[in-house]
Amino acid sequence: MLCGENGSGKTNLLEAVSFLSPGRGMRRATYSDVANTKGDGSWAVNAELSGPDDVSTIGTGLTLGPTGVDNTRKIRINKTPVKSADELLDLCRVVWLTPSMDGLFTGSTSDRRRFLDRMVLAIDPAHGKRVSNYEKAMRSRNRLLEDHAADPLWLAGIEGQLAEYGAAIAIARAELVELLARMIERGIKDKTPFPDARLELDGVLESEVDFGSALDLEDRYRDMLRSGRGLDRAAGRTLIGPHRTDLVTTHGPKDMAAKLCSTGEQKALLVGIVLAHAILVEEMCELSPILLLDEVAAHLDEKRRAGLFNLLDSFGCQAWMTGTDFEMFASLGERAQFIEVSNGKVSQINQVQDTS
Repeated sequence: MLCGENGSGKTNLLEAVSFLSPGRGMRRATYSDVANTKGDGSWAVNAELSGPDDVSTIGTGLTLGPTGVDNTRKIRINKTPVKSADELLDLCRVVWLTPSMDGLFTGSTSDRRRFLDRMVLAIDPAHGKRVSNYEKAMRSRNRLLEDHAADPLWLAGIEGQLAEYGAAIAIARAELVELLARMIERGIKDKTPFPDARLELDGVLESEVDFGSALDLEDRYRDMLRSGRGLDRAAGRTLIGPHRTDLVTTHGPKDMAAKLCSTGEQKALLVGIVLAHAILVEEMCELSPILLLDEVAAHLDEKRRAGLFNLLDSFGCQAWMTGTDFEMFASLGERAQFIEVSNGKVSQINQVQDTS
């Protein structure tokens, strides 16, 4: 439990831990913006991970060379450079919840899609590469459509790649939502303090996942792309595909769209989804995830805070939580290590007394 005033550096510590996973971390900052503004632009995160059999070391960050900072993130596992950040997923999975995600249900479709793909990546390490390849193929197709004299065979080849990656993305997302629904249903039976969320995918491809094989879905998407060339050329972009999918969430007990729920209800729904996903990650990957819960107690009432702490205690994973008031977390008692953060420095304090 990290506690301190706003701006003391609590979230910076969580962000450092989030770099033990692929991507740009929990704040999605560009790598060059992560460094201390008073430094030379380089930065590093070093960690030791204790697994069931051994201890692994991870080092990552930007290095300073003869011509300045190399803005390509470097990663070393056990002091050996690795080619892909996806190799980090062999050692740990990091799941996070930040205040910026509080508006997930009312925010942009792209934010919800990113949240969805992050959940898929945590159980399917190949998903990130699929999404990257899909976006690259889509950009190539859009450029070819601008050229009215483009070779039809070349265009068909690009559309074949787009269909292959697009179908795989849709299937992976649909499988994640189905697995997550089962986990949430289990939570209902266990009477967790968080409302059950009903999750649906609003996407042309995802809606057809159950009809036929993966090859059938790929063929149907290829046909859609071929027949939609005229409209896509006029629009200057690809109008159909998993890049336009939305994640729709409903408050189960109220049968109400999450975007219409109160701020507290939305927070409770989001916490429930993240916790269900963390449990799913552990059971499917046999890796206990690291949970990063930034200002998690905000908008949660006392009953749900206590329920959250009890769930984390029974889960047994490593969870990092932040807050500005130690008293809000006092009911954790000896179950947590309390650390005060001030001006970027940390110090352990004695157990906080529960005065409730």
